[in-house]
Amino acid sequence: MDRLDNTVRPYAWGSTTAIPRLLGMDPTGEPQAEMWMGAHPGAPSRTPRGTLDEVIDADPTRELGPAAVARFGPRLPFLLKLLAAGAPLSLQVHPDLAQAKEGYADEERRGIPRNAPHRNYKDANHKPELLCALTEFDGLCGFRAPHETADLLNGLGVPSLKPYVDLLRAHPEDAALREVLTAVLTADPEDMTRTVTETATACERLGGPYTPYADIARHYPGDPGVLAALLLNHVRLQPGEALYLGAGIPHAYLDGLGVEIMANSDNVLRCGLTPKHIDVPELLRIVRFEPTDPGVLRPEADPDGEEVYTTPIDEFRLSRYVLPAGATPRDLTRPTPQILLCTTGTLRTGDQDLTPGASVFVPAGERAEVSGAGTLFRATVIA
Repeated sequence: MDRLDNTVRPYAWGSTTAIPRLLGMDPTGEPQAEMWMGAHPGAPSRTPRGTLDEVIDADPTRELGPAAVARFGPRLPFLLKLLAAGAPLSLQVHPDLAQAKEGYADEERRGIPRNAPHRNYKDANHKPELLCALTEFDGLCGFRAPHETADLLNGLGVPSLKPYVDLLRAHPEDAALREVLTAVLTADPEDMTRTVTETATACERLGGPYTPYADIARHYPGDPGVLAALLLNHVRLQPGEALYLGAGIPHAYLDGLGVEIMANSDNVLRCGLTPKHIDVPELLRIVRFEPTDPGVLRPEADPDGEEVYTTPIDEFRLSRYVLPAGATPRDLTRPTPQILLCTTGTLRTGDQDLTPGASVFVPAGERAEVSGAGTLFRATVIA
């Protein structure tokens, strides 16, 4: 197995303290948003044998196993991250696999450079993701029931919100949600800035259920995404709880530290809370306009103590082991590739000592056992 040396991405929304605290390092004062573990070409993990993508490219069957290669091709199909949000991320959705293939092929045919700021599809893959909280973690996930959002907006007492309230009380629900989001994203910019400012002031004054949206507005004054965010469920995860985000579900992470795993894709359609390109027609094609429960996930433990976060896709499988002092070593050997990440305590696997933030790549079929006391996250695939 290979110890991983991982890149930390300094996105502006990142916490300045959460990742350094986990790693036992002094903060630099700069935001540290994500630590990437995997073979993504944007920032592949480094190993003693080269970057992880180079290691896999040299012998995909050996590193990934024949079943994973047959199922997903000669590449690691997931990316594992530590994600530390100190400010809200952009409000966004991801396409399903068919939409991603269609959108990518269309933009390739039209000759849009892959690094163009207005390009939507950087690849032909979908991007389901799972976020497991290491601290209390706030996020937005899926549309709230329209009549509940109508009551929430009405309670703000902002006259310019009344047309949205009326639309949300109309039927059917999917049409109401579509009309409101379309209206918000296509409104006159000056009118929208005024409405968002009045809404933010009311949220700040009233507090309670409006507090998360007041905080969003402080970070993104005048942004139409503030109103779009008010359409969504606010959820607060406790450590160990998780959110699964499938295709078409609008979402945004707001604050906290977590372990995130996703299919290896960069396809994002944005709805607001960002200076980046928003393609409204394509966004409206991808969004699932239906009320959804955020569906907080809690792990299911097997007799060996592995706690699995069950999701409906096979590109990744995330689980954890919480080992008390004196626990019997656990056999982690699998016929599929694995990344193991320590988040608490001191653990040992193979010849590697793992402290918080340390990770290793385990090739398919490689003997792996973990011992010690602490928490270990295990990322692999179902093949």
